[in-house]
Amino acid sequence: MRVTAIIPARYASTRLPGKPLIPLAGKPMILHVAERVEAARSAGKIDGFLVATDDRRIFDTVRGAGFECRMTSALHPTGTDRLAEVARELEDDVVCNIQGDEPLVDVATIEALVQPLRDDPALVMGTLKTALERPEDRFDPNRGKVVVDERERALTFTRLPIIEDVPPDRSYFNRERVEKEHAERGLTVWSDIGVYAYRREFLLRYATLPQTPFERAERLEQLRALEHGYEIAVPTVRHRALEVDTPEDVARVEAVLAARARR
Repeated sequence: MRVTAIIPARYASTRLPGKPLIPLAGKPMILHVAERVEAARSAGKIDGFLVATDDRRIFDTVRGAGFECRMTSALHPTGTDRLAEVARELEDDVVCNIQGDEPLVDVATIEALVQPLRDDPALVMGTLKTALERPEDRFDPNRGKVVVDERERALTFTRLPIIEDVPPDRSYFNRERVEKEHAERGLTVWSDIGVYAYRREFLLRYATLPQTPFERAERLEQLRALEHGYEIAVPTVRHRALEVDTPEDVARVEAVLAARARR
């Protein structure tokens, strides 16, 4: 099974314009991501990778560092559509979507993402999950949550809080109550990690499927696969790599990189 990772990189980020080129420890973020994915390739976890972008500045930066990069249309509404454009020209069995705003993504994460598709030839899509570390994160709409069955197949994805009961007085919005009860009962709330693996044929089909009501309501495109009847494997990894969505995230990631450099 041949596996290629694609890193979609869009310059016009709504919350952080020019995000792929923001310097982290003196190097553009997209190059940190590329180096991490190259480590997975060198370790034999994937067979190849490239960056897919609609911006010539990103293209020149990536190519100048010696990594493969392809220009794509600027009209794609999602990163998955950008992946599909590139995947049409590939002959790989599996295509992975590694987000361009995760400069700390590690080899073990990429390996865990691909493994379910190696193990089950009938499976067409996979993602990853990890336990939410902070109780307050269950209320954060920017944190996608996932519910799985006993086989670690996705039942649903949501931005809403996941709680154990819904009292008639709607006091489930009381964070202190929810956090206390969940600590006592041990309910694990899983955070969806935004990396995806697809069989190439399914990725091309997926990009042609119409958007679905729940997908539009939640603004989570993986729901399109579930609503059209496809299974998604969701194995667990121990931690979530820091994403860069805000200036505060930039400072956090730079602190991690600085700590690693001192080791």
